[in-house]
This record gives sequence, C-alpha cells and structure tokens, in this order.
Amino acid sequence: MMANAVVVAAAVVVLATLPTAAVPRPSPMTGAATGAVAGTPSPSPSPDLPSADLPPPVQATPEFARQVKANEAGMVPVLMYHRIMKKRLASIDRTPSQVRQEMEKLARGGYVPITAQEFVTGKIGIPAGKHPVVLTFDDGHSSHFALDGNGMPAKDTAVEIIYQVAKKYPGFRPVATFWVNRQPFGLRSQRDQARAVQWLTSRGFEVANHTWSHPYLPGLSKKRIAEQIVRIERLLKKLGTGPSDTLALPFGAMPRKRSTVQSGKWDGTRFGFKGVFLAGAQPSESPFVKDFDWRAIQRIQSNGKKGECRKWCSQYWLEWLGKHPDRRYTADGDPDRVSVPQKFRGIITSKHRQQVNAY
Repeated sequence: MMANAVVVAAAVVVLATLPTAAVPRPSPMTGAATGAVAGTPSPSPSPDLPSADLPPPVQATPEFARQVKANEAGMVPVLMYHRIMKKRLASIDRTPSQVRQEMEKLARGGYVPITAQEFVTGKIGIPAGKHPVVLTFDDGHSSHFALDGNGMPAKDTAVEIIYQVAKKYPGFRPVATFWVNRQPFGLRSQRDQARAVQWLTSRGFEVANHTWSHPYLPGLSKKRIAEQIVRIERLLKKLGTGPSDTLALPFGAMPRKRSTVQSGKWDGTRFGFKGVFLAGAQPSESPFVKDFDWRAIQRIQSNGKKGECRKWCSQYWLEWLGKHPDRRYTADGDPDRVSVPQKFRGIITSKHRQQVNAY
C-alpha cells in the first residue's frame, strides 16, 4: 500500500494544479441521431468497427492447460489513463502517439482487453494462451470519447485509438472502462450524455462511477461520500446504464473507513460495488486468488520510466511481466475452469476451488 500512497500524493498535487481551460476537440455528438433522448434504445454495433465479441470457449484439460502455459493465478495489469493531449500539460497526461504505441505493444505481447466489471466478476473469457489487461480511463474527459461528423469515434480520442489498434491487431478486443464524474466526456446536455453512454455500452465498453465532483474522499463524512456516489449512480441510470459494479476512487484516496465506499445509501438510494480501484502502483492479483482484495484493487499509471515512474508505471511493469511470464495471468480459454500449475493450487479461493484445473 506504500506504493499507492506515493501515487495518491502525486495525483493530488498534479490534479489540483491542472489548467482548467478547455481542450480543443471535435463536436462530441456531431452526426449522432438528432432525436435521441435519455432512455432511448442504444445503437447497434457498427459493421465497420471491430466487434468486442470473443471467440467460442474451449474445454481445458490439464494437458491442454500445460500446453498453453495457463496460469490463472497470475497478475493482471490494470492500466490507468487520464487526459490524452497532443501537448502534455501534466505528468499524467499522455499523447495520442504514446497511447497508441502502448496499446500496440500490448497487442503484440498477447494482451486482450477486458473491462473492470469483467475482471472483478471473474468473467475473463479471453482465448487460451492470452493475457488479460484492463484499460481504464478516469474523469470522463472529452479526449476519451467524441464522435466526428460521420458518427464515428473522433480522431485521437481513446476510443478511436482502441479501435485502430483492434483493426491492426484483430486479437486486441476493443473494450475499456470509463469512470466518469458529473459531466461525462465534457458534455453538458443530458441528451448528449445519454447518446455517448449508450453508444459505448452497446459496444461492450463500461461506463461507471468516479463520484460526482471528484473530491478527496478522506476529507468527507460518511454521508457526504454516499451522496457523491449516489448522485453519479442516479445520473448513470438516467443515461441508460448502471448500476455500477465498479468504483474508481478520486486520487486513488481511500477513506479511513473503507466500508463507506463499498456499499451504502443516501436519500433512499442504495449502492454496492464488486470492485473498488486505487490509483497505483503495481499489477493486480488475479480475482481467483486469496490475496485478491476487491475493496482496494491496484492499478498502474500509463507512463514511462522517469522520476517516480521509474518503478511504478506501465513501461516498467509491462517489461517486468514480460521478463517474469510465470507471474503473469495466462488464460486457458475455458471460463468454467481456473487452470494453474500444481504449485498454485493452494492459493485459489474456496469460492473457485471446485473449478481448479491443475497440471
């Protein structure tokens, strides 16, 4: 947890000093259906965009698991992104080129994206021999999602980059998790917000809770924390999604009483999460092992290896996992089994013990 404390402190300083000027971007909903309102049916997946569907599962035997070197007790990188900008204004910003290069590296390394919701619920149905990665984007910034004049993801947004990489590397599944605040993707109109959220969720992306106004939660009362969470849950319901299974803590800062962000209620509305995510600073444990703590899931900031990122950010950790393949989660292609080398049988939780396929 010390590593996460370092990242939290850095994040508070960086985010508190970020410029408030708007970043130039395409009109986010240009080309969207003009009659859409909150609650209207979501659009169908576009035939000219890669699908988020996974190939049919296989039935893994111990021998098959050995052949593909399956290890579903291994570590999973959960990558954390913030703004995507041609000119970085803060250390946590990334340029479109940096994001694209990192995702292409992931694709070449056999990584397949899953959502945070799929991760925390153990729905990791990726092909045998591949490795899950969770792509997460905080704050619902306009650089994450917008539509161009043709109704397609605008150039150099996170969603456009993900689809471009998926086209170049067909095994790279185009999904991600967007944790949003009160103005998802910089949109003020609830009508536009609904179009955006429904466009994403209908194509396999997750849009979930990052609190209403991104406050420093340790400084708030239990009631104020619940209000921050519930107000976003109510908004997401109006926009056609939710309830959220996952929550990303603002600044990665955990309240002193951790249960206040796990479940609760405010003004008659209840909330409850299956995964609460921090801001750093190492790969997460597998959701199938005893050491996995759904109440405080580690993430890795997307960045190079300078300064504080020398050992805490994505370049370092992806290189480390490449050098330690025995520590990395490798799938068996069978969602009904948890395949592991014999030496890891004992670290699987009792909940998943009947699914163990050891070799």
